[in-house]
Amino acid sequence: MDKVDRKILSLLEDDGRMTITTLADEARLSISACHRRLKDLERTGVITGYSATINPEAIGRGFQAIVFVTMRDGNGRAIRQFEEALDTIPEVLEADRLLGDPDFLLRVSTTDLNAFQKLYDDHLTALPGVLKLSTTLVMKPVVRHPLMQSGR
Repeated sequence: MDKVDRKILSLLEDDGRMTITTLADEARLSISACHRRLKDLERTGVITGYSATINPEAIGRGFQAIVFVTMRDGNGRAIRQFEEALDTIPEVLEADRLLGDPDFLLRVSTTDLNAFQKLYDDHLTALPGVLKLSTTLVMKPVVRHPLMQSGR
């Protein structure tokens, strides 16, 4: 990956709907060269997809919490069962496996505190292999840097 590929990635992080013509212009490439590089980035798995950034409050999901999960057992089977079950809960926006304690960090989005409590009581505590959950509430997002611009 060279400087031009990084420029293409940075431009797409800013505007994933950018036309190939605009992308080529801003990356200072011909359309065919830009298209070839873009296809290579997709084929090699550098670009894994395209999506829209949605304001959670605008769709009634403005209540967010971070949930730390400590597992009862760290063996592969227990972890796989937990991860598979976790993937069925749509309110879990992100889940990261951590090194050390706790074992997982979940970013959860619901309509309000009551909806979060129901999710917590009915689903999160029932996930396989969970020893302990610890929750903190998100007051507001502060920094969200795109990956290609995080080296500022």
